[in-house]
Amino acid sequence: MSDLARFLARLEPLLPLPQEVDWTARAFRWRRRAYLGGERGHLEAVKRLARIAPEDLQHVEAQREAILRNTEQFVRGLAANNVLLTGARGTGKSSLVRACLERFGAQGLRLIEVDKRDLVDLPDITALLDDRPERFILFCDDLSFEEGEAGYKALKAALDGSLAAAGDNVLIYATSNRRHLMPEYMQENLAAKYQADGEIHPGETVEEKISLSERFGVWLSFYPFRQDDYLDIVAHWLAHFAVAQARATWQPKALQFALQRGSRSGRVAVQFARDYAGRHGLSSAR
Repeated sequence: MSDLARFLARLEPLLPLPQEVDWTARAFRWRRRAYLGGERGHLEAVKRLARIAPEDLQHVEAQREAILRNTEQFVRGLAANNVLLTGARGTGKSSLVRACLERFGAQGLRLIEVDKRDLVDLPDITALLDDRPERFILFCDDLSFEEGEAGYKALKAALDGSLAAAGDNVLIYATSNRRHLMPEYMQENLAAKYQADGEIHPGETVEEKISLSERFGVWLSFYPFRQDDYLDIVAHWLAHFAVAQARATWQPKALQFALQRGSRSGRVAVQFARDYAGRHGLSSAR
């Protein structure tokens, strides 16, 4: 036996045992744990889900229909695409992904949240899921890359470009405030080439940045809400919190709340409804 083999044999009992995965859970996080100067990843079951129904997401009907349709195809074993959700903050991108789990969890859909820094582990994650009967969505929330990040190439290869294909029970859903997931600079436009016939050829840097986002088969864009949309969302969530008041009663407060936060997003609407419902309940109890 070589010195290296003897060293590895002595080291093996010191390594942590592979963690058992609770496959009865519907949602997981990929976690990495430091050990002996390195890191090992494992799936950690989420014990308390942040649940939201698709119907709770207002004024994103087209996006909701598209992602639910794609997810249903996937759950039924039909052809389906990876999904990229981009656009204004607080408009329901992440919530729509979670709503897919609420709709299809009983039919075998599972959600795995993967942090950006852990995207280099995508081959290990997909290998772990290969023989499972469930359908898994790898969820990357609020995704964006800076120049040269390792996760960028790992995600690009996982989407399309690696010799080893992911199993047909895995899709990737990602949300981002950046359409192409990377910062874009004015100077990159100067590298574009103009042909004699007027045709424009983007520079190599632009082409490289676009090449990642275009590997998602479904693009869903989200836009800032109008004032009336914001108020509709507030009304929906006040009803959810069992506050039965005329709109004229709470509307001025809702608009002031949005003004203070500089946004009329769905997230702000939910925050106002929760605050208003709590104050209303407190005053009623006195």
